[in-house]
Amino acid sequence: MSNVSQLKNWDQEAFFHPSTHLSEFARGNAPNHVISTGEGVYITDIEGKRFLDGFAGLYCVNVGYGRQKVIDAIAEQAQKLAYYHAYVGHGTEASITLSHMVLERAPANMSKIYFGLSGSDANETNVKIIWYYNNVLGRPKKKKIISRWRGYHGSGLMTGSLTGLELFHKQFDLPLSQVLHTEAPYYFRRKEGDMSEKDFSAFCATELEKLIEREGADTIAAFIGEPLLGTGGLVPPPEGYWQAITPILKKHDILLIADEVVTGFGRMGSMFGSDHYGMEPDIITVAKGLTSAYAPLSGSIISKDVWTVLEQGADEYGAIGHGWTYSAHPIGAAAGVANLQVIDELNLVENARDVGAYLNRAMHDAVSDHAHVGDVRGDGMLCAVEFVEDKASRKLYEPIGKVGPKVAGALVKRGVIGRAMPHGDIIGFAPPLCLTRKEADRIVAATGEAIEEVFD
Repeated sequence: MSNVSQLKNWDQEAFFHPSTHLSEFARGNAPNHVISTGEGVYITDIEGKRFLDGFAGLYCVNVGYGRQKVIDAIAEQAQKLAYYHAYVGHGTEASITLSHMVLERAPANMSKIYFGLSGSDANETNVKIIWYYNNVLGRPKKKKIISRWRGYHGSGLMTGSLTGLELFHKQFDLPLSQVLHTEAPYYFRRKEGDMSEKDFSAFCATELEKLIEREGADTIAAFIGEPLLGTGGLVPPPEGYWQAITPILKKHDILLIADEVVTGFGRMGSMFGSDHYGMEPDIITVAKGLTSAYAPLSGSIISKDVWTVLEQGADEYGAIGHGWTYSAHPIGAAAGVANLQVIDELNLVENARDVGAYLNRAMHDAVSDHAHVGDVRGDGMLCAVEFVEDKASRKLYEPIGKVGPKVAGALVKRGVIGRAMPHGDIIGFAPPLCLTRKEADRIVAATGEAIEEVFD
């Protein structure tokens, strides 16, 4: 048996894959790709097939594959000190340095960063901090969290509840009762076709206000939102959205969590999506771009005002009862330090802004006139194409999910990876931030050809 065949057999026999149709995979009816190497924006599988990775793994390999500086930092840290915990005031040179570097780049009102391993555990941390915060302030009823439909915030119990996608609730007894959902800022799918973006933002704000009034502001602790909807469809906020939402949160003393797992560290062509869209967060969630996924690491960035209350709580209750064994893992922190240095040295934030804008313009010009392309949208180094059965009415396919996976499959045949986004017929792109215009042209050309193949 060849090495390729053996690995594929072991894969089917032993590996529990996330977000996978388990029985189809076990029966051999779903592809099992064994990825072997990566360089720049390209990956190669174990059979030697090379692909332009138009989704940077899962929007996370921001600096591209094979960055020697990050690789060396990981090896040197492992040689020097592979692990020590961060409990009771312990730190390492890497974790302390990375904390400083993140705060240098974060919005001005941020004070501290707590490190975890994934965006899911970071949002779990955020909820615990917010509950603790309100207990310290003597507000034991103020505990509910408002999220948006189609938002993505993780796949744990609380974070899967915050996620506003049915796939992450179905048969898991979710969402939990402390989580509420409000209108998604998804302009393309608005019910009233003649509504302007600004009017739709006002509608979303009104729906939020109604929810708060129904539940009682004294029961609602926080509102969580991605600056731009990610897994829900790569949807930029409509005009004036965050400017309409923020005053409502302030009026009712509701904290804002900006989930920047996708948008943090350059993907928007700005260091943070919060600054990009004029948000005023109390807590920021980061992960993917923090290390470009060279090692697992996430973070909860805490504002000065929230931190003041946490200190008050420590004086009243003692040491905070929250921690993970691998919090601020030195290998992850070392990867983060080197990753942020590479982002600066290669001007990748600026490249994401410029090449991302080029990719979005080129994609719009190439495919927006197609009879079954309903929307071409994006911002920064994010781009999506949404397919419809009828363009004039924006009628979606039924059942949803008929077309997107076919386009993704046709792209793979052309050596390009795009993502069929869940709960929609949407193909998404989130390439490494080092993408060139020539590589953007290849993504666009392959997308046009894939669309023609699927619909013809």
